[in-house]
This record gives sequence, structure tokens and C-alpha cells, in this order.
Amino acid sequence: MKTLAIKYPESVLATLNLSPETFEQEARIALAVKLYEMGRLTSGQASELAGMPRVAFLLNCQRYGTATVQWDREELEAEFSNKMK
Repeated sequence: MKTLAIKYPESVLATLNLSPETFEQEARIALAVKLYEMGRLTSGQASELAGMPRVAFLLNCQRYGTATVQWDREELEAEFSNKMK
């Protein structure tokens, strides 16, 4: 497995009132959620990057303002047209 190192000022920890471990875990989740939102990672890949089970990752997406399901217009119409009949 590869490692990504990101430098950040200690003032970030003080501003957010977080421990280094908590901040780093939150940053991993935020990165995973954003890549999932952009369609660059599947939910399984993103959950692995975030270091948590897939269900927990999907439940955390809401905290970051990201939908867990991303359907286009055709998918929505197909899903709901059957239910309207």
C-alpha cells in the first residue's frame, strides 16, 4: 500500500480543536468522500481509502454533504415510472 504525506500547520489542530490522529482520520475520510462524489472511486474503494467498512463510509457521506446514491435523470425516471403505474 502506498503512503501520502501532507504537511499541515499545527495551528490547524488548535483552530479545529482536534488531536493529530482525529484530524488525519477526518482528512482521509474527506478525501475519500470527495473522490467518491466525483465518480473517481467506487464506494468500496473510497471506504478502503477512508479506512472504514463500506456501510460506515456511506453513512458518513451525509456528514460531508455528499449523496450516497448518484442517479442520472434516466435512472430516476426508470425507477419511478414503474412505481407510478
